[in-house]
Amino acid sequence: MSFGSNDCQTLSPPALPSPPRLNDLPHAALFLDFDGTLVEIAPAPDAIRVDPGLPAILQALSDKLEGRLAVVSGRSLADITRYLGTDRIAMAGSHGAELRRPGSTAFESLAEPVPPQAEIELNRFAATREGLLVEPKPYSVALHYRLRPEAEAEALALAGSLAAAMGLNVKRGKMVVELLTPGYDKGSVVAKFMEMPAFRGAQPVFLGDDITDEDAFTKVLEHDGGGILVGPERETSARWRLPGVGDVHGWLKAALA
Repeated sequence: MSFGSNDCQTLSPPALPSPPRLNDLPHAALFLDFDGTLVEIAPAPDAIRVDPGLPAILQALSDKLEGRLAVVSGRSLADITRYLGTDRIAMAGSHGAELRRPGSTAFESLAEPVPPQAEIELNRFAATREGLLVEPKPYSVALHYRLRPEAEAEALALAGSLAAAMGLNVKRGKMVVELLTPGYDKGSVVAKFMEMPAFRGAQPVFLGDDITDEDAFTKVLEHDGGGILVGPERETSARWRLPGVGDVHGWLKAALA
């Protein structure tokens, strides 16, 4: 069963179909976003709840796929590992700036950290507006405005200004804007994984919910794969859709039945 050709890289229309069963996808490689895909989005990054059975499901799926599974998140690798409690599966953190290869416990850096002044300026901005949260990461710094959505325009303008002055990239997400050093994203780290022996020749499936996952949705098409959008319909390069986190868990568990 083929996932489709590269001419599918244009944005998909609304009303995406449900994905096929993972067991029906030939020699699949599975890439999973974290927030909004494996766990529900929370008001603050440290307020999420991880299903107690999730780590075991991911490990069992990784074993079933012979290591062709990776969690790919905007969070740091240390943070993802802390929540999932496993060092036996491949992971990428900080939007692809760091990774852990299949079968390894070592963290590998693929980027330079953002200048400290970026965090200083975001903290200065947040200190004058209640409800804003600055989240420093090893290779980026994020400004969350979920608790104050009316600050979005100001937050985006500040991020754009800092990015232009410091030679950084801007990533927008769900009620968050992030500053990163150029040269990497979730698509580039998927490409990195696909060069590794465990993933080479596989057809990749990427599950994600946010705009930051679009780079990966596009990249997997180059390998005859497809993306699964998690959440409401929107313009996307994904081929399929699951309505929410609970549906993702059900789809993953079905592959182990």
